[in-house]
Amino acid sequence: MLLHDTSLIFGRYVRQTLRSRFQIFFGILMPLLYLLFFGPLLTGLPLGSTGDSWQVLVPGLLLQLGLFGASFAGFSIIIEKSTGVVERMRVTPVSRLALLLGRVLRDALLFMFQAVLLVLAALVMGLRAPLAGVLVGFAFVGLLTVSLASLSYALAMKVRTPQEFGPVINSLTMPAMLLSGLMLPMTLGPTWLDVLSHFTPFRYLVDAVRDAYVGSYATAHMLYGVLVALGFALLAVTVGTRVFRGAGA
Repeated sequence: MLLHDTSLIFGRYVRQTLRSRFQIFFGILMPLLYLLFFGPLLTGLPLGSTGDSWQVLVPGLLLQLGLFGASFAGFSIIIEKSTGVVERMRVTPVSRLALLLGRVLRDALLFMFQAVLLVLAALVMGLRAPLAGVLVGFAFVGLLTVSLASLSYALAMKVRTPQEFGPVINSLTMPAMLLSGLMLPMTLGPTWLDVLSHFTPFRYLVDAVRDAYVGSYATAHMLYGVLVALGFALLAVTVGTRVFRGAGA
């Protein structure tokens, strides 16, 4: 029943997304602008990391796509609460976990599609990376989306208005972006900043994807990245499920 209910919810939100081409393509705009206008500035610079500048920048932009896109996913459920959609779902026998997973899997599919478009654009601009490394990067984007979308929906169930939701997300995503080394490796910064960045889970994901993009898979960065990504996803889905069940959503 869980699979059946999840597929129903997933299908509902996929159909909504397909009717909004603006949503599909606008989400990739910011990473694409970074790729076009920031990427060429790094060409030839010593970035203190293996691989060329594209192999450093593109993994960060992929995870930036998941970070910002999934973190703001909860806005949709705030709208649904105000229009009575959530209230109507509460009286159905659909699994509360399915109500979360259906939404989260739609988000993961959307951002994976956007990640493919971003990598194709990067290939045109000069990115060279092994296919296995690119696929590993997509897997990390999917796990990050599942994690952050689950937490975003959980937070959205707790707040009443977008005015309460937006500032909380901004106050969390901006430090996460700056400390995770999405744009440039944190090893370029002072020691204290590099040490501080290790308390941000996204740092481990960025390092792992950068290793994958240069063909290094059996590394400590990859091990830590996989463990953190899986653990973070499990924790986030657990928290999201408890919130949905507690809210009767």
